[in-house]
Amino acid sequence: MCIIFFHFNPNSSSAYRLILAANRDEFYSRPSKPAEFWTNNRSILSGLDMEKGKEGGTWLGMSKKGKCAALTNYLQSSSNMEGLGRGFLVPNFLTQDIDGLSYLKKISLQGHLYNGFNLLTADFRSGPKKLIYTCASKVRRRVTCTSPKSSTKGDMMCYYGNKSHEEPRVLDPGIYGLCNSLLETPWKKLVHGKKLFTETIQKNCSLSPKNLTQELLNVMTNEEIQLPAADIEEQGQDFIRPILKEFSALFIRTPLYGTRTSTIILVDAEGHVTFTERCLLEPGTTQWKLSSYQFDLEM
Repeated sequence: MCIIFFHFNPNSSSAYRLILAANRDEFYSRPSKPAEFWTNNRSILSGLDMEKGKEGGTWLGMSKKGKCAALTNYLQSSSNMEGLGRGFLVPNFLTQDIDGLSYLKKISLQGHLYNGFNLLTADFRSGPKKLIYTCASKVRRRVTCTSPKSSTKGDMMCYYGNKSHEEPRVLDPGIYGLCNSLLETPWKKLVHGKKLFTETIQKNCSLSPKNLTQELLNVMTNEEIQLPAADIEEQGQDFIRPILKEFSALFIRTPLYGTRTSTIILVDAEGHVTFTERCLLEPGTTQWKLSSYQFDLEM
């Protein structure tokens, strides 16, 4: 299970075209590798699932070619053990020469073969032309940005959920939340987290990538219980009831299962990417490993 908040603003007059904050929730015993550039493809950056039989799958990744994808599972009371591996949906997109919408349309033809999932794709382009804009916040600062008319032409984010019975769609610019139901399903925890995310980026849009990342990591470690959660209980049924209280928070902590990774991705107006991952070193502690990567998109 995971939760993702993102601000997609390709025609932005602020410093960032994408601000994404995500938590990965998983059993602590499931082996995985922290985010790093792949040894067999140095243009792709992601964590990797190392579960036997599922090695090489991932939940979130980005390439230097401007492709990004993120996956959440759809909360179900039972799973089909014969379902196709959802963890390969992200790496397959990152490694194929295909745009996000075309990829999702192809996947949707086989959507019924998978257990429930949600998949976000993004394609970023750049042709920077520097202009000066003013960022709207409590402390007004001038920031150097790229011309909204020329720099982000071609930027596209798309969404497909195989439990929605709808076609893949291109997303309008805006702020979104995605958890373990369909995009923007108003679970109380999602509404709460989206509010915190929105307030954070509105107050801190002129911060450096390092400082904005820290503010967003603070949001993603919020452990406030968001009960009642009848909608979550109804969707998850017997599977979710034992951990419903803990699951209702943005940051999940139980003896066997919880939030293991938080990731922040920032793409600025000139195509500079900051990818930061914080991994839990030991369950039940506050010991984290922080890794940050910065690179320019290759056009």
